Amino acid sequence: MLFDSQLVFLSMGSGSCGNCYYLGTLTDAILIDAGIGIRRMLKYLTDYGLKRDTIRGILLTHDHSDHVKSAAAFSEKLGVPVYATATVHEGVQKNKFIGKKIKPENRRDIELGSTLQIGVFSIESFPIPHDSAANTGYTIRVGKTVFSLMTDVGCATEDINKAISQSTHVVLEANYDPQMLQTGPYPYILKQRIANGHGHLSNFQTAEALIRNMHPELQYVWLCHLSAENNKPELARDTVASMLNGAGYEVGTDLQLVVLNREKPTGVFMIE
Repeated sequence: MLFDSQLVFLSMGSGSCGNCYYLGTLTDAILIDAGIGIRRMLKYLTDYGLKRDTIRGILLTHDHSDHVKSAAAFSEKLGVPVYATATVHEGVQKNKFIGKKIKPENRRDIELGSTLQIGVFSIESFPIPHDSAANTGYTIRVGKTVFSLMTDVGCATEDINKAISQSTHVVLEANYDPQMLQTGPYPYILKQRIANGHGHLSNFQTAEALIRNMHPELQYVWLCHLSAENNKPELARDTVASMLNGAGYEVGTDLQLVVLNREKPTGVFMIE
């Protein structure tokens, strides 16, 4: 039975081709981002025995298409509201690459730093630096579990440090390897955009943020939003694991470290 534990986490895709995450209990669930097709999302839920009628809302991180292109379709099909800051909502409305727009009656504006209650989930939002209209991280509390998700991160701010330092489970971007980025095919201006503090975190920066904020209650770290051109799953995991081990934290014993697949589900994770 999938729901023998308190909470279930499923990544349905984590990368520039589409991002969507599910967090749920027996009675309530939420989606974070809606960047994959609705048929794919419904198939994945069915494949893993997850009920769509428990989904109470969709949280959006930012207005880039790979995170929000299906938000309106998800909202209408599931009959649930879409939560985001007013700036993100406006960015979605103005995004010319998104054909179907979120209906006004399905829009819910949130204030950064405030606490939002959706079903059993107590959700705190905080800003994340990225070259979008705005970007939001989420810390979600359910019982003793504190789950934080931070994607498309330009640099590790105090808000991000705080989220890691108080979480039991973390989804954190590890987008690129610096050497692969610098020697890769991207034009110079795009390389600068990625590494300028408002683009993405490198594997090294992700490891440094984890080490800086490590604590005994941190049980699980999922590395998300890896670049297809400038990173490799085994490289990201090996870099972060090596740095954690070098700092005295044994991966596999002190905490679990998993890389999320870019294009398909990584599998259901039971959170105790």
